[in-house]
Amino acid sequence: MWAYILRRTLQAVPTLIGVTMIVFLLFNVVADDPARTKLGPKATPEAVAALSAELGTDKPLHIQYLRFLGESASLDFGDSWSTNRPVGEMLEDGLVPSVTVTLPAFFIATMLAVALALFCAFYRDSVADRTTVIAAVAGMSISSLAYIIFGQYFVAFEWNLLPIFGHEVSLRGIVFLFLPWIIWIALSFGSEVRFFRTAMLEEMSQDYVRTAAAKGLGTRKILFKHILKNAMIPVITRVVITIPFLFVGSLLLEKFFGIPGLGDLSYQAIIENDFPVIKAITIFGALLYIIFNLISDVLYAVVDPRVRLK
Repeated sequence: MWAYILRRTLQAVPTLIGVTMIVFLLFNVVADDPARTKLGPKATPEAVAALSAELGTDKPLHIQYLRFLGESASLDFGDSWSTNRPVGEMLEDGLVPSVTVTLPAFFIATMLAVALALFCAFYRDSVADRTTVIAAVAGMSISSLAYIIFGQYFVAFEWNLLPIFGHEVSLRGIVFLFLPWIIWIALSFGSEVRFFRTAMLEEMSQDYVRTAAAKGLGTRKILFKHILKNAMIPVITRVVITIPFLFVGSLLLEKFFGIPGLGDLSYQAIIENDFPVIKAITIFGALLYIIFNLISDVLYAVVDPRVRLK
């Protein structure tokens, strides 16, 4: 297993280099001149030249790319162009608010979806199963903005059940997270239930399930010891591959609810053409995706003895 992990880690290096090349081309070649973008169309050529020298964008492209590659390797992206704060410090400040919004809601939604999918698979084609599928599809069809507007207007404003806006890093501040959690669960629940239900149904059609039932095993043991265990590979794939995107936050939820996370930071960086912050978040997301993709492969071997990592 360790040899496999080492090989996959080495294979990740050219992948990250490819990501840095794409990001560099998008922001340093395809995009407009950063200095002119920051100063505006009325800036004088002298001011643009001075800011380009300060930002280092007056250097040849290969020099700029090598500098960016070094920043990516050291995870030190310098200072923000809009706030002049270290980008790493800004990412650290935004990570905790993002995680407090996304991770709890994601795991609650996943646990509920797995349980309901297992129930629907067992009672497939029943009224409960068909009702759940219809509700899941209906929930998936509603725009995320509709959930946010409904939650803020009715739940927070009209009914005054939860705060409409704000964030606080304390136990008292958890009340600000309830409504974003509810909206996150509502947004993701339908697709999660449909995906997990398909995985459960595929396992229930296998011969070992009929054999276990013929041997007289109880329903609970068949569902949880056999079906759920053998359906864990698609479940792990879905869960682990989603986790990296949780760390970079939810742009809409953070923006609408005033949560100073990485999603809101990304939005502000795009609006203000803050390229160092955008580059850092892009590399951070790519690195997390590679790491968790490796973790998912290792977990396959843990939950399924038939899987061999070579």
